[in-house]
Amino acid sequence: MVDYAHPEVLVETEWVARHLDDPKVRLAESNEDYLLYDTGHIPGAVKVDWFTTLQDPLRREFIDKAGFERLCSTLGIDRDTLVVFYGDRNNWFACYAFWLFEYYGHPQLKILNGGRMKWFKENRPVSMEFPKFPQTNYKASKPDLSIRAFRDQVLAHVQQHGALVDVRSPGEYSGELLHMPNYPQEGAMRGGHIPGAMNIPWSQAIDEIDGTFKPDEELTRLYLGKHNLDPKKETIAYCRIGERSSHTWFVLKYLLGFENVRNYDGSWTEWGNLVGAPIEKG
Repeated sequence: MVDYAHPEVLVETEWVARHLDDPKVRLAESNEDYLLYDTGHIPGAVKVDWFTTLQDPLRREFIDKAGFERLCSTLGIDRDTLVVFYGDRNNWFACYAFWLFEYYGHPQLKILNGGRMKWFKENRPVSMEFPKFPQTNYKASKPDLSIRAFRDQVLAHVQQHGALVDVRSPGEYSGELLHMPNYPQEGAMRGGHIPGAMNIPWSQAIDEIDGTFKPDEELTRLYLGKHNLDPKKETIAYCRIGERSSHTWFVLKYLLGFENVRNYDGSWTEWGNLVGAPIEKG
């Protein structure tokens, strides 16, 4: 990990094992599968569900600053707590939660390299207990708008021929796959991709065997070599709902050191339903 631009944002399973009882560390599991945490999790880890915990119950939007403060207070997280996220799907939603916590300015955040799968493959301790921690009085920072892209910003970015990374599968990108199987809530009226976007599926950044991030040299060849992305220029990543693109956002910003990368969390469920939005296929 030492060759990454910011290796300090990753921890390995051995590090987590040594800090299971550290009161200054809060482990947080964030999965696609809502029930997975309940079947067993890393001892002491709290559940941070993408949909029921992090999303507004009425609007297509994540929780506001006050809601984020309530969440952290309930989980016993203070400003000086180191929060370590991990989850299923090679840390899709762990990276989304990391991104949202950074959006509201939490100072200390890390990702468990390899996520839930690596921890379980190594037969490390698993708990069925739902931990409770003393409530805090958490105060969040103002939202960091520099890491989030809105649709009007994306449209302006397209018109300026800025770098766009579509992290979905080739079928989604081409428009051949309009609806993802088992994801009816992520549908869109039109298939395809945002004009000018290059297709770099999020999974290409992951080692298939243990789910860890690929080494720096492989990531550099993929993003800077093969696809010619410039770390000094603004880059926007998107997928369908913003979770896979937060994974790529994490790779670009923290592992490769991109200076200005944003996550378009509205992604294709917004863009593919917008009246008059430009779309390309193929």
